Amino acid sequence: MNTPPLAGGTAGPDALAPLLAAVLDALRTGALDRGGPLPAGGPTTTARRVHTAAHPLLPDHGTGPEAALGPLVHALTRGAADPADPLCAAHLHAPPLALAAAADLAASVLNELTRPPHPRPPSSVLNPSLDSWDQAPAASALEAELTRTLARETYPAADHPDALLTTGGTEANQLALLLARERHPTPLHVVHGANAHHSLPRAAWLLGLPATHTVPTPTGTLDPEALHHTLASLTGHPVLVTATAGTTDSGAIDPLPALADVCAAHSADLHVDAAYGGPLLFSERRRHALHGLDRAHSVTLDLHKLGWQPVAAGILAVHRTSRLDPLQHTADYLNSHDDTEAGLPDLLGRSLRTTRRPDAFKMAVTLRALGRDGLGALVDQVCDLADTLAEKIHHHPALTLHARPALSTVLFRPADADDEQVAAVRRTLLDDGHAVLGRAHAQGRLWLKATLLNPHTQPGDLDRMLKLVEGHTPR
Repeated sequence: MNTPPLAGGTAGPDALAPLLAAVLDALRTGALDRGGPLPAGGPTTTARRVHTAAHPLLPDHGTGPEAALGPLVHALTRGAADPADPLCAAHLHAPPLALAAAADLAASVLNELTRPPHPRPPSSVLNPSLDSWDQAPAASALEAELTRTLARETYPAADHPDALLTTGGTEANQLALLLARERHPTPLHVVHGANAHHSLPRAAWLLGLPATHTVPTPTGTLDPEALHHTLASLTGHPVLVTATAGTTDSGAIDPLPALADVCAAHSADLHVDAAYGGPLLFSERRRHALHGLDRAHSVTLDLHKLGWQPVAAGILAVHRTSRLDPLQHTADYLNSHDDTEAGLPDLLGRSLRTTRRPDAFKMAVTLRALGRDGLGALVDQVCDLADTLAEKIHHHPALTLHARPALSTVLFRPADADDEQVAAVRRTLLDDGHAVLGRAHAQGRLWLKATLLNPHTQPGDLDRMLKLVEGHTPR
């Protein structure tokens, strides 16, 4: 048996080239065969196709690289929900920029090739891991540049802000609760609105904290007066309040300045989950909606939403770097004290994970390539598109709009349908492969949810979406 080639070393690029060509071809044909935002036929049809492409998954004798790679990539692509399709608009799952996807590939395999007239042997750096500096010298330096930049963007007036990279908003929220817990000698009480992300009560459970205190949010946002009454009932206990800048269901933004005032009056810590809404900071037109964000002790961001990055792209920003001290940890083979004292960066205190991909690379490439104005323009584009959709629904005689969008999410429903019919419309569109719309409960009713994160979507695509909903609504 021939030993399979490696991606690294001087032969790595030549080994990768035909495989990447096969991958790109299968991505193209898989998307064409899917022919829409997701595969038609529902879970059973998709599972059958995947089984056919993969079976047997562990044969006695291997098929070889091309025979395994091509069919499985094709099956994965044909059976994917494609966020780049304008009618795939259910979740906070953005279509990644081609630039960011290319950078993500480079983060796995970084090749340095030189051409004549100055030839030299090619070199490659394979699979850098950010658990110690000697495994990722340049990647760790770039991560430090990125985290400083994003921390300063979040806390422009702070003396020593800092940020960590995470797998997403869920991990960032959990880290925020962990850091707050470690600051207090008695059990921490976590208070959040009913509009908060599900990861917050789950994180409290994982960390052994008391059950969280949920403040009702009948208007969709956390009311400062209701928060005041809740905090008054917890006098004498350390408290972390978690507000939201961009709820998952509707994109609503809590009144951050007023909530920060209430927290200050009760000596409560404040964390803001801005996984969705945080990139409004890049927009000159919309950053005012995040006024007061820099008064939080910690902030969750996630650039795989309104940052158009491949997963993972989460960030936890803190207003001063000393807030991260509880994460300090030593493993002699990775960050021995004498190495650290000699100037080698200590990376173990930058995450709860040990092995980590250089996710900073794709984000750094994107920030540098597009700049604040380029990213802000993309944010404005999808938010403007949501305004356009809301206007179309408002004037549509057969549809009901929930509210004007705060970000890029629009809730609506067929005017004369009950909740069971609304749910059936969504599932029918999924089963037919025609559109991917989300669902959300608000004001005691079920709504269809369109989350617009594709900057290439056109008004005509929105008309198609609404026509599909109307056409599948029972009369």
